[in-house]
Amino acid sequence: MARFAVNATRYDPYKNFKFRVKWDGRYVAGISKVSALRRSTEVVEYREGGQPNSSRRSPGRTEYEPITLERGLTHDSAFEDWANQPWTPGAELAPASFRKNVSIELCNPAGQVMRVYKVRSCWISKYQALPDLGGDGKAKLIESITLEHEGWERDTSLPKPREPRSRTKARRSSTR
Repeated sequence: MARFAVNATRYDPYKNFKFRVKWDGRYVAGISKVSALRRSTEVVEYREGGQPNSSRRSPGRTEYEPITLERGLTHDSAFEDWANQPWTPGAELAPASFRKNVSIELCNPAGQVMRVYKVRSCWISKYQALPDLGGDGKAKLIESITLEHEGWERDTSLPKPREPRSRTKARRSSTR
């Protein structure tokens, strides 16, 4: 079985609940859900002259799906401020001003950053300020944004974090 170079005793995959989202150099409060990072590459089929009965395939254009961020309604106005930027006076003269680079940081159970994805040139195509409201009082107020972007990449310069050993393993090794 393959072994990890760092954290050699870890066999289980990480869980998906420890993450942070950052733009403009600061973490955005309360984000509870980030949609998947997906890309798809178009398949271009062609035939060679000497092979009339079979076709070959090559990669074509790559497209990146939009990313949706959701969070409970808070006093932090980061979603609304960014969503309003294209409508501020002068924004039509400088469309790059409402584009931002976004980082999605994934953390291990100890809270150490273990992987970072950098999403390039994001802009908001959809903003939901409030969900449907109802009188039953059971639902949370959720706001969301949908980000269009020009691709993402994993930050490979990040060193792999060392996870602390569990206390039971530490006790066993100290008693020997």
